Amino acid sequence: MRSCAQSWLRKTRVSIDLEKETQAAELKGSLLLFTRFFYQHLTGREFIVSSPPGRESHHITVCRAFTRLFREQHPAYGLIINLPPGYGKSVMTSMWVAWCYAHYPDCNFLYISYSHELAAAHTSFIKQIMTSKMYKYLFDVDISSDTRAKDHFMTTAGGSVAAFGSSGAVTGRNAGSPGLDRFSGCVVIDDAHKPNEIHSDSVRESVIRNYNETIMQRPRDVNVPIVFIGQRLHEDDLAAYMMSGKDVRKWDKVILKGIDDAGNALYPEVQSLDYLRQLQEKQPFVFSSQIQQEPIPSGGSVFKPEWFVTLDFEPKIVKTFITADTAETDKSYNDATVFSFWGLYEIEVFERKTGVWGLHWIDCVEMRVDPKDLKDAFLDFWADCSRHRLPPLIAAIEKKSTGVTLVSVLKNEVRGLQIRDIERTKASGSKTQRFLEIQPYIAEKRISFTKGARHIDMCINHMAKITANDTHRHDDLCDTVADAIKIALIDKLLQTNTDIQPKISRSLLHHEQSLLESQRNAYYGDGF
Repeated sequence: MRSCAQSWLRKTRVSIDLEKETQAAELKGSLLLFTRFFYQHLTGREFIVSSPPGRESHHITVCRAFTRLFREQHPAYGLIINLPPGYGKSVMTSMWVAWCYAHYPDCNFLYISYSHELAAAHTSFIKQIMTSKMYKYLFDVDISSDTRAKDHFMTTAGGSVAAFGSSGAVTGRNAGSPGLDRFSGCVVIDDAHKPNEIHSDSVRESVIRNYNETIMQRPRDVNVPIVFIGQRLHEDDLAAYMMSGKDVRKWDKVILKGIDDAGNALYPEVQSLDYLRQLQEKQPFVFSSQIQQEPIPSGGSVFKPEWFVTLDFEPKIVKTFITADTAETDKSYNDATVFSFWGLYEIEVFERKTGVWGLHWIDCVEMRVDPKDLKDAFLDFWADCSRHRLPPLIAAIEKKSTGVTLVSVLKNEVRGLQIRDIERTKASGSKTQRFLEIQPYIAEKRISFTKGARHIDMCINHMAKITANDTHRHDDLCDTVADAIKIALIDKLLQTNTDIQPKISRSLLHHEQSLLESQRNAYYGDGF
């Protein structure tokens, strides 16, 4: 009896081992199957593979490119994959790294993103895959027990993964191994640029310089590849440099557009064709670069004149406020000072409210004024605005040289008008980024004028001259627009207690309403 039981146990064990080997072989044979299997194992959710009409899934395309890079050896070789954000690139890349370790536990990877924190998050996810019960059951790969950091880990076979930022130092780590006739790891660059810094020439050039001077030196052998995966953000980004011929490597390029040449959505399960067409209309810069991988030359206009609406009548305004941009310095007499007067209203269609808020540009003045006369100029404008049926109770003024002085004077001498200063910090991004942030609100035609207003042509002409590369001459007026949209439409600070205007004034005086504080501080500092 005992011998029969032992025989049965031996047969069962062999069966289990064969099943394990078969399953491991299947997963090692297909990166896409591996990705779908472990994604569901880790998250409990299905990995949705795209099914665009008339072409293969972009997930299949990316997995095929990764597999080809893994199996084929080319001198001075690399892989560039451009695809829209939110299409699974980082998941697939992390899964690919873990899949490579299932074949060769001694691989050495460098994982680079625009920030060390983001790269560390990807590295941590790779480690999570490789320390899962199912991965450890199927593959003979062990993580060194003394590796506890999130930004790096080692295998007991001598492999390693380390995370770095694309602009920072990459020290003490290398990719791949010398002299091997098989894949031994690589440099992975997953999103080299931070989107809200892409229009900074110095930041963008720093990434490219670090790539040439540091990252290029990290592969241990000429056969160790470099992988770049991410969306296009600028005509002069790192991907553009790699494909320009200035880089010594030979690149296999996979360019995936959100809308393909046949006019079909690449990932309809995530972004429908209708959504993408709306994005194309409302945010052309974002659509062209991030979705279509074809960055528009940044000298193009950010705002189109036809996006501004002219009404035959003034809408049902519920609140009014002023935004102000003063001259840059006390000595810049040629700099313009701009005051804009705004009304907030709910857009109606056939006299029905839509739940969508708009801004009415009631009045605006642009002047060049001596700093000593700045207070009187503002008070004159405020007096004109006070003739409106809803006089302004709030004025937002940028906190810079002449603005600081004006804010201080008005707070001490003016009654009946709440003065708030706006401090644009580095966290709020570049001026170009702020204009691109408000672009969709203007494209949605949520800025209106009253027909015959004195300032319409001036305002539209100024807005139409704004370029994405900051080559336009004057943007003082446009700054007051950006501030108004940020306050009223993005942060929605004026869309509460709309029944009676004075309520908003009193509420904004109380800093303990900190629910909005976290949203505001990045852009406004100590202001609204």
